[in-house]
Amino acid sequence: MRRPSSSYGSSVSFGPGSLSPVLKSLIIANVVLFVVRALGEIGGVGLDWFLGLSPFDVRRDLRVWQLATYMFLHGGLFHILFNMLALWMFGTELERIWGTRYFLTFYFVTGIGAGVLTVLFSLLPFGFAQDVYYSRIIGASGAIYGLLLAYGMYFPERTIYLYLFPVPAKYAVMIMGAIALYSSLAERSGTANATHLGGLLVAWIFLKGGRLTLNPWAEVKYRYLKWKINRARSKFDVYTGGRAGNDWNRRAH
Repeated sequence: MRRPSSSYGSSVSFGPGSLSPVLKSLIIANVVLFVVRALGEIGGVGLDWFLGLSPFDVRRDLRVWQLATYMFLHGGLFHILFNMLALWMFGTELERIWGTRYFLTFYFVTGIGAGVLTVLFSLLPFGFAQDVYYSRIIGASGAIYGLLLAYGMYFPERTIYLYLFPVPAKYAVMIMGAIALYSSLAERSGTANATHLGGLLVAWIFLKGGRLTLNPWAEVKYRYLKWKINRARSKFDVYTGGRAGNDWNRRAH
């Protein structure tokens, strides 16, 4: 991902910019648990059985914490490298637009929501769903796919190199979503494709549904104010200028 430099001239810089404190904290937490997990496997002590997401365990033993903790475990060097690189590349600019509080809310809602949908998916009466039910899922990919969708919605024409081919972000999201959907229904590769698809779906609902605030009363007031404005526009034929489209991607958070 290439972006213009802040200085004058034709120089360019690569990447979205430096890491914010919250992104540093997320990456450090993932790396620390990656190292602890690797050392535990050497010593014969695994973290996956307790912190990894198992739909079977969540349903039978109510290990609901796994819906969040699975996001911080990774199975290999390339697994964590890809996820943390994507977190930096896509998360930096989104946090800059949204603010830290909204970014963290989005990140954990999509990650945990992807875990919940994975558990629900595993309860379907099909063979491919039963494979997920008895599997153990780790990785931040659910939240990362959510960030990718948000990036594609905010910057649809930005170029993303998908398998070394330059693709506009909006099409890259469609392609990756289609791959996740097909893989979750047809493949048994061990990859948590249902979780990837869940992250995309939760992120889309989150963004299309408008703001998500930690203050329910503030949300009620916002919805009421928006209803009054729309009613006034309809009554008095008031039209706003500028670009058309939904207001979610122009709202300050």
